[in-house]
Amino acid sequence: MSRALVLVDIQNDFCEGGSMGVDGGAEVARRAAELVQGDAAGERRYAAVVATADWHIDPGSHWAAPSDEPDFATSWPVHCKVGTLGSDFHGNLSPAMPLIDAIFRKGEYEAAYSGFEGRTEDGEGLATWLRAKGVDSLDVCGIATDYCVRATVLDGVREGFAVTVLDELVAGVAPGSTETAWAEMAEAGAQRA
Repeated sequence: MSRALVLVDIQNDFCEGGSMGVDGGAEVARRAAELVQGDAAGERRYAAVVATADWHIDPGSHWAAPSDEPDFATSWPVHCKVGTLGSDFHGNLSPAMPLIDAIFRKGEYEAAYSGFEGRTEDGEGLATWLRAKGVDSLDVCGIATDYCVRATVLDGVREGFAVTVLDELVAGVAPGSTETAWAEMAEAGAQRA
């Protein structure tokens, strides 16, 4: 099996202090960087390392209107706006950035949760890119377990990849929705390690 590591949305706005900060996000960034660096320095486990990123310009109702409260289900505070610090990868991930093979940005003009909705600068989608590299299995980590990690994992399974979620390298928004996400991912056939 040829395995890839998918780093999901490890961005400032999803870590502590960001507009949608998740407890544990900065630690996920630190541990993910260590994993990537360790893989590069040792016996390579991953054929490729990729990152996904929310990359919003005007995602419509995905951002709550300034006069409205977000419902945190279909509308959210402004986050990961292109050109802002919030859209940047978290600083704890910086040591790994030179080792990332491709970045898949998503959601310029719409809501986008799954990394499989993302595209490289050349417009190539994640599934196509991975298949071109001969990848057939994925390890997934990042933020948030109950939203973008969940969507990426479910799409990865649908695309035919064997998917494992690295449970020490994810952070969820809320206990209830995180528990539901774990159950959905397991039911879809994803593994947990």
